[in-house]
Amino acid sequence: MSFMNDDVVEKIANAVLYEGYMLYPYRHSAVKNRQRFNFGVLYPLQHCQLQTGSDNWQMQTECLLIGNAATPIEVKVRFLQLVARQGAQEDRQDFQEAVEQAVCLGASSLLSMETKPVLQGFRFEGIEGELELRALRLDDRCFKISLVIRNLTDVANALQMHRDEILLRSLVSVHSILHAADGKFISSIDPPEQYRAAVSECRNIGAWPVLAGGEGQCDTVLSAPIILYDYPQIAPESAGDLFDGTEIDEILALRILTMTDSEKLEVRNGDDRARQILERTEMLPPEHFQKLHGALRGLRTNSEESR
Repeated sequence: MSFMNDDVVEKIANAVLYEGYMLYPYRHSAVKNRQRFNFGVLYPLQHCQLQTGSDNWQMQTECLLIGNAATPIEVKVRFLQLVARQGAQEDRQDFQEAVEQAVCLGASSLLSMETKPVLQGFRFEGIEGELELRALRLDDRCFKISLVIRNLTDVANALQMHRDEILLRSLVSVHSILHAADGKFISSIDPPEQYRAAVSECRNIGAWPVLAGGEGQCDTVLSAPIILYDYPQIAPESAGDLFDGTEIDEILALRILTMTDSEKLEVRNGDDRARQILERTEMLPPEHFQKLHGALRGLRTNSEESR
């Protein structure tokens, strides 16, 4: 899909995909990484029917789009599929590693979706699900777009399955990217006055849709399981993913460098992505840490402040 060539959108989507995937100290023996917590998890339906908590089996995104009957929409849904891995013999730590998965819906016109929703099933080894995309005309130019993602994986023995086993049948860090080449999405955070009532009636379940891409671009929406502002961006000083957007890169990098040799060995023998974080951090030159220490952006003059 052409819109995923947008570097800004792709970087943010990747950050969302791996947010919370593994936390410092990036070792599988750490309690926070043994008791995994991920954003945007869609569990199997049968598991959710047996639970009294807040586990979801489907995610729904609703947002407004200005266009016409011929306006095409493309959708890309991305998530992580967890697979069981056996750790190195010396640390004896088994762990779950992630495989990136994506499901794409080719361009469909608003008119066709208004007449009949687009339904597409998907299946990967051990999991299966369904996407449903529909459009509802609100007036001559405004349509409400609805995207539902469902986990339909069969787990007949869900009651006997440990949570780690259930996660192997779940969609993790689910998010979606919607693109309308000839349309204009309305901000769900700060809509124009004339669309505020319609935006307030949009129902989002486990999803937070925001405008994505370059500032002022309105043809792409990123619907994430975490709260973002319109046009989120990755700081240019960031050397790469750290899987923890709530932390400061400088603090995490310095903590990684203080790890003992045995702790670093465990990281190297574990998840490949955690190993890459360790190796990248160890190679950072001193001048890069200077950049991480702070940056000034968006300074305004006194006259601008007083307006």
